[in-house]
Amino acid sequence: MNRVNSISPDIMITSIYHSLTKSEQKVADVVKVNLKDSVYWSVSDLAEHAGVGETTVIRFCRKLGYRGYQDFKLAVAQNKVDTKQQEFGEILETDSVEVLAQKITAENRNILQNTLRLVQTENIEKAAQHIIQAKTVYIFGVGTSGIMAQQANYRLMRLGFNTKYATDSHIIAMNCSLTKEEDVVIGISTSGSTKDLVDAIEIADKTHARVICVTNYMKSPITKFADVVLLTSAKESPLHGGAFSSLISQMHVLDILTRYIELQKKEQSMIALQKTAKSVSDKLY
Repeated sequence: MNRVNSISPDIMITSIYHSLTKSEQKVADVVKVNLKDSVYWSVSDLAEHAGVGETTVIRFCRKLGYRGYQDFKLAVAQNKVDTKQQEFGEILETDSVEVLAQKITAENRNILQNTLRLVQTENIEKAAQHIIQAKTVYIFGVGTSGIMAQQANYRLMRLGFNTKYATDSHIIAMNCSLTKEEDVVIGISTSGSTKDLVDAIEIADKTHARVICVTNYMKSPITKFADVVLLTSAKESPLHGGAFSSLISQMHVLDILTRYIELQKKEQSMIALQKTAKSVSDKLY
């Protein structure tokens, strides 16, 4: 089976949840609550718990990347998934600053661990090669993802690449219309559904530029136009869009990618890093 089997099933479910049918979401909801118990259920048991047919359960498993229900159960057992809350529990109004700090630290540590489980080495390698071979690397993000676009631009520029970034939807669209086959476009979106960004990425896709997407959701609108998808892991409620947790996950993936590129282009990177460091050396006391 492919690399997906090494990713925790609960993380995969979160990644594709919004692309599931309503019936498949019923299965997902039951599985997320009873993930450890589902190892001992038959396909009929799960179908009964979810109130759906057995074929829906099979479709659900296949959408996760498994051959069938038995393959899914094996993955659950191998990953030893524990669905209990983080060690410090849910954040409460009564928490002291010390307890709050502990809970947030545990939460962010969990995000990094989940992000690592989603890292697919072949996709990192593929994305790196596209960037290394590109004439120009365009990096786009809207809202808080725009902060990561700026950071990724800074990092790749310091490694000696010809880069451009934008966070304004009109400028993103105009840049995408000017891309060429030898260019790479990196689109960063937690939801993968930000219309301004998705519409612009579609324009870049039509110019045959290589498209790399950084997103939480494997099957989201932006990934339809992607040559490579790099998955992140951070849960956001509608009221907490743009949370720091999303930026932590995005930064971790982009750090892995750019560090790998730096190693692949070691000589170029060292020269560029030295030049850029020297150019601002007199700006510090």
